[in-house]
Formats: sequence, structure tokens, C-alpha cells
Amino acid sequence: MRGGARKLAEAAWGVGRGRAKVGYLGPPGTFSQQAALTYDATARHVPFGDIASVVRAAEEGDIDEALVPLENSTEGPVTLTTDLLVHHTDLRIRCEVVLPIHHCLLTEGGVDYDEVRVVYSHPQALAQCRDYLARQLPRAEAIASLSTVRAVQDMQIHGRGAAAISSMRAAEVLRAFVRESHIEDIPGNRTRFVVLAPEDHEPTGRDKTSICFDFEADGPGTLYLSLGELAERRINMLKIESRPAKSSLGRYIFLIDFEGHRTDRFVAEALDRIRERASSFKILGSYPRAPTPEA
Repeated sequence: MRGGARKLAEAAWGVGRGRAKVGYLGPPGTFSQQAALTYDATARHVPFGDIASVVRAAEEGDIDEALVPLENSTEGPVTLTTDLLVHHTDLRIRCEVVLPIHHCLLTEGGVDYDEVRVVYSHPQALAQCRDYLARQLPRAEAIASLSTVRAVQDMQIHGRGAAAISSMRAAEVLRAFVRESHIEDIPGNRTRFVVLAPEDHEPTGRDKTSICFDFEADGPGTLYLSLGELAERRINMLKIESRPAKSSLGRYIFLIDFEGHRTDRFVAEALDRIRERASSFKILGSYPRAPTPEA
């Protein structure tokens, strides 16, 4: 459904605003670029060196939207993105893109497994292929790179004896040899990307809302009573996680995704009640639910 999420977004932004500038975690060839193309193949795609730079560019108006990874089905949340949403930006989630993630082992030419001494990749990719590395390359040292594309460049600089975990697209762009494909430990490995913009999305009838909140005083049933506001209104909760509040040890911020748009009657009522109980409260956005892609 290439460009489908963008078509939904245009209903809220208005038609005729020209080609959007969508920032992503580069360089070209990353999974983030692939997600940006899935979101809107017609946009002007602008690569950035790190997630914070993508978000900052959207805040400052240098780009229209920032596409960033939020969570992986194998390794869980991308904590940098989560912390930016919670603590550092007023941008809202406008859309989401769920992308199947298939990793490849790349080498220079026909290097054999027993010749590989170092494997470069982004920390998330290394974690998603942990069992494969232990089984196939037990003597190789895993070294973190800034991105899966940069990992291929690091491998090429290192020379023979190095390998990289990256995408098929990166292998094509950088002309690296694909030693083996689909090496991720868990079939169905997917990453959820979110599109950040100054405003979230208008209701579509198939929406979800993300919020975060915390409590100043701890006590029995505090979180339970807040979640009960959703249950009483038969609002289906899709996800809950927590992150340190950073203000003091043992204090946490809760992040929740649930079905419905913030403007829906029962959702709005539940949000008001949760806001009353919380010491801090933030709506991260309401936006269309992304379809689950085939692996």
C-alpha cells in the first residue's frame, strides 16, 4: 500500500500543498528510507544523521514531517524516540508505518564464515540477529555502527575479515556481496515507524491514540483506576509501557496506546478523567491504525 498513509494524511492537511519534505534516519538505503517510501513515494525524502536531528528539523520547519522508528517486534521500544516524544518535543504522531524487517549478512566478495572476525551493524539489528551470530559467527566481534547502511561502509573500510548486517537495498546501493539473507532470529520481525508533525490526524473511523502520564504520589490502585477509565467505556488498550520519569529514582511515566480518536466522545471522557488523576499528562497523537503487512 505504497503512499496509502500519505493519502489518508492529505485529508487533514488539505490537498495542493505541494510535495511534502519527509525527513528520515539516513543515509539512503536504511530501513527508515524504505518506510518513508512506503509512507509517501512522491515526497522529497531528506536523510539525517540521527533521530534527534530529524525531529529537530521538523520542529524548526526545515521539513514537513519526521519519520522515525518507535518500536520493534523483537527488541521493543526505540528508547531515544520514546524519550523525545515524552520529554523534548511538541510534535504529534500523525501516521504510523509498520515495515517487515529482513536482515542480510554482507561481506566483501566470497569471504567464508570462518574468515569473519568483526560484524558491523546498528545495535538494534545486532540484537535482532543475536542467535544467528552466536550460531554462525561465534568468534566474530559485534561492533555498533550509526546505521545499517553505515555498517556496510564500515565493513568496506575495514576490508577482508569484516561483515555487516544490513538490508538488501543497502547491498544494492553499496554493491556489497549478500552472503545470506533473512538472518533475523524471529520470523515476522517488524518495526513500527511514526510520522511526526505539528498536528496529528483527523478522525478516519479506524484510529488509535497514544498518551503518556505519571503520578506525583504512589499508592495502591493508582494506575489501575486510570486504566479503568478506558475499560469502563469499552475502549480497547493496545499497548502499555513505562519509562523513567528522570525526575527521581523509582518514578515512571506510563505510555499507552488504545483504539479510538481523541475527539471521540468516550475517548475524550476517558482522557479527561485520566488527566485529572495524573500529575503530568500528554497526548502524543491520534492517527490512523496502520495495517499489519505480510512478512
